[in-house]
Amino acid sequence: MEVNVYNINGEATGRKVTLNESIFGIEPNDHAIYLDVKQFMANQRQGTHKSKERSEISGSTRKIGRQKGGGGARRGDMNSPVLVGGGRVFGPRPRDYFFKLNKKVKALARKSALSYKAKYDAIIVLEDFTFEVPKTREFVSLTKKLNISNKKLLMILLETNKNVYLSARNIAGASVQTTSGLNTYRVLNSDVVVFTESSLSYFDKVSI
Repeated sequence: MEVNVYNINGEATGRKVTLNESIFGIEPNDHAIYLDVKQFMANQRQGTHKSKERSEISGSTRKIGRQKGGGGARRGDMNSPVLVGGGRVFGPRPRDYFFKLNKKVKALARKSALSYKAKYDAIIVLEDFTFEVPKTREFVSLTKKLNISNKKLLMILLETNKNVYLSARNIAGASVQTTSGLNTYRVLNSDVVVFTESSLSYFDKVSI
């Protein structure tokens, strides 16, 4: 599959690049995508949820009523879960939600996500560029020239470019990443993926 290469002014350069079929042209595996996204979302959870149980409530341990004859359920101290203000039974505890996923499954998920984008013509290739200084206005202008200003976009760079990153940081729906940080969730969460030429050529040399 061939795609046009555009310059920073949103104009076609007349050149085309061929997308790597082993990455952008495979049959997508939906289950691999599901597992990778599930792991990514699980890893975002802090797992710091906690509620106090009976032994952790501050209060007297004196039995507040006799065992029988009260006309209701038997109760112990004020920390009993059956009373308002008492401890919680089997409440949430801090935990780690991480689970292991094989590297080959994660690689298949990334390829599947990129193949979906290629299938629906949601990939744009841009000439390598940089900004002299961080300017949000310049990045907004770039998205308008590419006719993607109203879309969620993910821009993939070969290496970290501080000026480009800072220019896009305050734009809602815009994200800038390097090839090494590419993940399935962010690809699927974007409407269009913008590659620079150098970042795209990176995928011809290595397997993701």
